[in-house]
Amino acid sequence: MLILNQEQVERLLPMPECIEVMEQALLSLARDEMFQPLRTVIHPPGAAGVIAMMPAYKSAETALFGLKAICVFPGNPARGLDSHQGGVLLFSGETGEPLALMNASAVTAIRTAGVSAVATRALARADACELAVIGAGVQARSHLASISCVRPLTSARIVSRNVEHARRLVSELQASFNFPLNVVTDSRDAVAGADIVVTATTSLTPVLQREWLKPGTHINAVGTYSPRAREIDSATMASATLFVDRRESALNEAGDYLMAAQEGVIGPASIRAELGEVLLGSFPGRTTSAEITLFKSLGIAIEDLAAAAYLYQKAEQQEVGTRVDF
Repeated sequence: MLILNQEQVERLLPMPECIEVMEQALLSLARDEMFQPLRTVIHPPGAAGVIAMMPAYKSAETALFGLKAICVFPGNPARGLDSHQGGVLLFSGETGEPLALMNASAVTAIRTAGVSAVATRALARADACELAVIGAGVQARSHLASISCVRPLTSARIVSRNVEHARRLVSELQASFNFPLNVVTDSRDAVAGADIVVTATTSLTPVLQREWLKPGTHINAVGTYSPRAREIDSATMASATLFVDRRESALNEAGDYLMAAQEGVIGPASIRAELGEVLLGSFPGRTTSAEITLFKSLGIAIEDLAAAAYLYQKAEQQEVGTRVDF
């Protein structure tokens, strides 16, 4: 059994490669070559976090099963830890033998931003060059890397509830980019004039307001995964053209969608398409330069499986990782 730690996952799955892996995974899902049920999330009374189980199966080429077991502890960033902790397991689709265990924090950070890059490439205006990121945690870091791979960014503004977190992020990352990273203390100022907006927070209430957005903005809403939490206000959900990674997941798990639906401003027909359906050409993406497009990302199990399969193949080729009898 192959074991890949965080450093090995990050080294074997650079962002440009991950973006292409995620695009192919979403296309495979749209072709019914991958299968996943809804995730199971366990909320023990009084626990400091939750655990989620995310299984998936791929039939194309080499058959594989995948399972991500992930704990989400919102208090972890204050301890200097990623809020997501766990492992991604890869199994043979022929015999069920466990093939690999990989660091789920690293896989989640990279593949989530990779999918947002796929959405941005498919949905944002071709001339989009100003980025606003709400949040300064792990996903803010990975989204700066991913969005810069698919659009010629000229600037990025980062805003966080804790301004020191944003300043630390800029200090650590500025040398990696050829465009300025600017710390902004107000979300409205960060979003004003932005062509692309990423919301990557743990907020339970909206951090983005419709009145802040200019025509033609593309939004990647990635921070929330619970029916009881939302980053996007109902006015934005009602006026934007909505795209999702998986309809079933959005209709059951996405607080951004569910809370706006409970208010009666949107419904299932408001979702134009899954991202894979746009990539496949079954549904249109952006149709006008003034349209506001919104990709609601929940992070789905087929993305973890696709990343794990790619990592396993590459690790075997390069003889990276630790192999143990199991």
